[in-house]
Amino acid sequence: MQLKMAEVALELGSPVLGSLRESNDALSDTKALQKRMAEDGYLLLRGVQRRENVEQTRRFLLENLAENGQIDLDYPLVEGVIKKGARGAFMGGSKTLTRNPKFLATVESEEIMNLFELFLEAPVLTFDYKWLRLIGQGDFSGAHYDMPYMGRGTRNVYTCWTPLGDTTYDMGPLVILEDSHKSPAMERVRQTYGKMDVDRDHVTGAFSNDPLEMIERYGGRWLTSEFEMGDVLIFDMFTMHGSLTNTSNRFRISTDTRYQRAGEPADERWMGADPIAHYAWMEGKTVTMEEARKTWEV
Repeated sequence: MQLKMAEVALELGSPVLGSLRESNDALSDTKALQKRMAEDGYLLLRGVQRRENVEQTRRFLLENLAENGQIDLDYPLVEGVIKKGARGAFMGGSKTLTRNPKFLATVESEEIMNLFELFLEAPVLTFDYKWLRLIGQGDFSGAHYDMPYMGRGTRNVYTCWTPLGDTTYDMGPLVILEDSHKSPAMERVRQTYGKMDVDRDHVTGAFSNDPLEMIERYGGRWLTSEFEMGDVLIFDMFTMHGSLTNTSNRFRISTDTRYQRAGEPADERWMGADPIAHYAWMEGKTVTMEEARKTWEV
């Protein structure tokens, strides 16, 4: 099966694109979860969230999108078919959506908070700011770390990517670069790009939009999966990730939320009733990633 990442076709099961490893076998064991995260840089966990919670969240969001003319209502609403001319959108920080109890019922559910307390062996918090994405036809995310966007608190922050709908390969699910969190070939990337702050350094955020260049330069394979409502993909701040391209006629609706130990410092940009979020990124003179990578020699 050929899948697209950016404009590049990758063959699933080939040396460049493989499958994510599931970690449900470690689900009830703190040490096993921590060991798997250290090994893989991610945890793919099936059925962690209650499907009915995710379905409620999805319907709430789809109803809002339909009211705003984004959904083709010639099809059932739950399918999330894109209306002609409608485009994807980033809806992070939208209080109307991300502070609504029907959204929080998924991202702040008892199941997910208990999972992180088990994994981190401590009381946990989740950033008040929530990232919500509507991925349209032709959209994808370039390869990047999360650290440059939210690295002002503890290094031990974890992203939990939650698909808000069953997500097939053609809808553009996440991809992770194998062993990117620990590969010696990427040590200089961790020491340069990984220490960047987009608001301080004014550098564009995505490290690369060329999936083959990443493999040729740093090794590994891209890893992906299809997802069902209730599944989550958790990874650390130095796991290189992006997404496949959405080639379907349906929106991929997903949220990526952050969790950490409550007793460790949190990045102030994402906390409080009115998080300041990115306040200087892409303002004024901006350094392109191409320029930055030449300077870093990566």
